[in-house]
Amino acid sequence: MNELVNSIRERYLGALDKIASAAKRSGRSPEAVKLVVVTKAQPVQTARAAIEAGVRILGENYAEEGVTKIQSLSNFSAVEWHMIGHVQSRKAQSVAANFNFMHSLDSLKLARRLDRFCADAGRVLPVLLEFNVGGEESKGGWEASDEARWAMLPGEVAEIFSLANLRVCGLMAMPPLGGDANASRPYFQKLRRLRDYLALQIPQAGLNELSMGTSSDYEVAVEEGATYVRVGAAIVGARHYTTENA
Repeated sequence: MNELVNSIRERYLGALDKIASAAKRSGRSPEAVKLVVVTKAQPVQTARAAIEAGVRILGENYAEEGVTKIQSLSNFSAVEWHMIGHVQSRKAQSVAANFNFMHSLDSLKLARRLDRFCADAGRVLPVLLEFNVGGEESKGGWEASDEARWAMLPGEVAEIFSLANLRVCGLMAMPPLGGDANASRPYFQKLRRLRDYLALQIPQAGLNELSMGTSSDYEVAVEEGATYVRVGAAIVGARHYTTENA
């Protein structure tokens, strides 16, 4: 276990150094960027090792898998658990009751369910709105690849701001996969422009956060304004898929 903790700590600190360098290159403070270490498809012991290595924000893609880890590691009270994957409507109650933050709110229907379950749990859930900036059918989120059609977005988005038990903090996106990190740059730039557009259309919106960038392109994401980057395999190693988390 000590060897795993040490190896994760080394990679974690290395990622923080890269984030700091990327932030400085773009004239930003390194403290403006938060690193989410993704433990999707990792065993509980790897998540524990990450916490012992100093990680304070862990990201999960699957509700059931995430809740198992949250409950198993409940004694680590300083850790934030972030839901970063698509959430089915039937899993909304579990997410509302267990996670500290959600990056992947992708529909008004899901927002209403989360709001209701958060009300039942007596809590307010901070969320990010997910947008599909690459036009891929396989990706979730509101369609936002065509900037000419952005005028259709503010009405539905504004309704989410009226939900008392959700606090919308910003936007999230996953660009199309590419071999070169710089291939993601135009999509990160588009998400930043979309954030600025929505902030003008919905003046009460506090859209300060941008969640974008993963193991392959997080330095570019930071250069383009990311406030959250989601890094998994580059810190905790290869994933361990099973029938439960696939």
